[in-house]
Amino acid sequence: MAGQADNRAPYARIAAHYADLIASGQLQPGTLLPSIKNLSEEWSVSTATAEKALRKLRNDGLVRGIHGIGTEVLDRPGPMSSGSQRQDRGRRTGSSWGSGERSDSHQAAVVPAPADVAAALDIQPGSEVIRRRRVYRDRHGIVAHSTSWIPAQYGKLIPQLATSERLTGGTSLQLIAKATGRPISHRVDSASARLLTAEDAQLLELDPKTPPAEPVVVMTAKFIDSEGGIVEYGVDLGAPGRTWRTESEVFQ
Repeated sequence: MAGQADNRAPYARIAAHYADLIASGQLQPGTLLPSIKNLSEEWSVSTATAEKALRKLRNDGLVRGIHGIGTEVLDRPGPMSSGSQRQDRGRRTGSSWGSGERSDSHQAAVVPAPADVAAALDIQPGSEVIRRRRVYRDRHGIVAHSTSWIPAQYGKLIPQLATSERLTGGTSLQLIAKATGRPISHRVDSASARLLTAEDAQLLELDPKTPPAEPVVVMTAKFIDSEGGIVEYGVDLGAPGRTWRTESEVFQ
């Protein structure tokens, strides 16, 4: 079957396969997934494994079980990713996009560092930095507006960092590590919530005069190389209705 060769358990591979189809829109809301019996036959797994895969999809809020009918795909926006999750995804798959995502509106410029960015990068306020912006979307609309702040010194090593195009040859972090010979050794992540400002609303393509009243998720990630240099500070501004979700195994 279509399960990809990786180290995930069979139920996780099955669940990921259908999660990808749901996120990309290939399985529309209201569509019924195969029955447990059909899943077990199609993927050559036990019925218990097939049932566990459907349970994971239910727990993730992607489907619901309807008694006597089957398992139905729900219509809901997918979660947003943090900068660190995008980095992990890029390292594993070669792309930072989530399932069904794409990015556009790529812009880059050399600008004076705002005070908060200067503090994050440990440079003087007003120092030149490269500001790279892009918008992540899925079939529901904008997932997040993402900004990467990079010290201007790296633009001299990698000129394309300051061009308003999607990067080629790797992510900004991969390009910087290759150019300097210093791998990215660790990162510092944070998550918070705040009300949208008029500027935030414009970035998310909303009416700045009437921004939504509910708070949105803001994710930041600071990336540090093997010599302790801060090479990038990323800020992801989530769209209204988007949540941040992580998953990990619990060992007992």
